[in-house]
Amino acid sequence: MLLVKNGYMIDPRSQREGAFDLLLDHGKIVRIAQQGDLEDTVGPDAAVLDASRCIVAPGLVDTHAHFRDPGYPEKEDIHSGAAAAAAGGYTSIIMMANTNPPIDNTKVLERVLEKCAKEKIHIYSAANVTLHMQGKELTDFEALKEAGAKVFTDDGVPVRNRLLLRSALLHAKALDMPVSLHEEDPSFISENGINGGGAAAAYYGIKGSPREAEITMIREDVQAAAQTGAALCIQHISTAEGVALVRYARQINPLIRAEATPHHFSLTEEAVIRCGALAKVNPPVRTEHDRMEIIRGLQDGTISFIATDHAPHTAAQKAVTPLWKAPSGMIGLETALSLSIRELVNPGFLTMMQLLRLLTWNPAEYYKLPAGSIEEDGPADLVIFDPQAQWTVPDHFASRSSNSPFIGETLPGVVRWTIADGEIVYKNPQ
Repeated sequence: MLLVKNGYMIDPRSQREGAFDLLLDHGKIVRIAQQGDLEDTVGPDAAVLDASRCIVAPGLVDTHAHFRDPGYPEKEDIHSGAAAAAAGGYTSIIMMANTNPPIDNTKVLERVLEKCAKEKIHIYSAANVTLHMQGKELTDFEALKEAGAKVFTDDGVPVRNRLLLRSALLHAKALDMPVSLHEEDPSFISENGINGGGAAAAYYGIKGSPREAEITMIREDVQAAAQTGAALCIQHISTAEGVALVRYARQINPLIRAEATPHHFSLTEEAVIRCGALAKVNPPVRTEHDRMEIIRGLQDGTISFIATDHAPHTAAQKAVTPLWKAPSGMIGLETALSLSIRELVNPGFLTMMQLLRLLTWNPAEYYKLPAGSIEEDGPADLVIFDPQAQWTVPDHFASRSSNSPFIGETLPGVVRWTIADGEIVYKNPQ
C-alpha cells in the first residue's frame, strides 16, 4: 500500500484537478480524497510519498518509440529502453516494428512481447504493415492483432503503393485497429534528415529533404483514410502544409490523427548547423514557421498526440562523415516532458491540463491502452513531477545511447517519481 500525499492532481480524462491524495494498493488506485482525509485510513506499514510542490498525473504514454530490439542492442534494448521511459515519467510505451528482423510475423512479435512482460513498465509493440517492410505484400493483420499488436506501421519506410495502402486501411478498419504512417516520399529526397532548400542545406552544400516529400505523402494518405473511413495516424509531422492537410481531413474522417515530436516543436533547422548529426532526424526539423504551425495544431486539436520518436544511435554511428550519411534520429524519452513544459506551457500556448492530455489520455484512448487517467479502481500508473524545478541535461542517460542535441541545456520540470502498477519504478536521485 502506498499513500501519495500533498500533490496537485491533474487527470486529463475527467478534467479533474486539485489538491488530492491518492491511495494505491495491488496495482490499483483504491481511493482519491481531499488532502489529509486518507491519513487515518492507512496502517503503520503503508509507504508514504510526499509529493509537495509536485503535479501528480497519469503515467505518460508514448505511442512511437524505438527500442531497437531485436537487432541493435548496442543502441538500445527493451530493458534499457524501459529504464529511459521510467526516468522520463513514461509508464506505457508502444515500440515501433522496424527492427531486425522486422516484426512482420507472430513468431517475432511473441518473442518481443515476452521480453516486454519482464519489465516494470507497460511495453506494447507495433507490427508491420508489409512483409519485410518492402511495401509489396501485406502482413497477416488478423494473426498479428490476435498475438498482441497495437498498431500497424512500417515506420521508417513509407507505404507508397496506393492500392496496397488502401487494402491495408480496409483490413485494419475491419479489425478496429489503427495504421500509423511515416510520411516521406524518398523520390524527393537527396540527403535525408536535413531540411531541403533551407539554411541547413545551404550551410552543408546539399539539397536535403524538401518539404514536398512529406506534403505529397500526407495528401495522398489522408485522402485514402478519408475515403475508407479507417483510423490513420500521421507520424512526426514536420510541415505547416502537413498540419493544414490533417486539419481539413479530420473534418471528413475524425479517426485521422497526427502526432508531433518534442524536437519538431522545439527546434528549427539552425539546430542542425549548431549540433550536427545530433539534430538530424527524419523528417527533418524545419523553419520557425513550421514549428509554430505545429504548435498551433497542438492548440486547436489538429495534432492529437505528443510522441517522442525515441531513436537511439551510438556515438560512433552519429559521428559518421559527412554528416548526411550519419543515421537520423535522437533519443527523447528523458527530455520530452521538460521540453513540452518549456515550449508549450511556459510560453502560454497550452495549459498543463491540455499538455498532459496530449501526453496521456489522447494516445491511450486512440490505441486502446489501459492508461492515461487517474480514477478509483483504475491502474496505479503515475508520474510525479515538479514543474518549477530545473535540471541540466547530462551527457549520459538511462538510455543506452546519448544522441541528444539538448545536452547541456537547463530545462524546467523534474520527474521526482514514476509509479507503475503501484510500485515506484523510478526515483530521482537528487
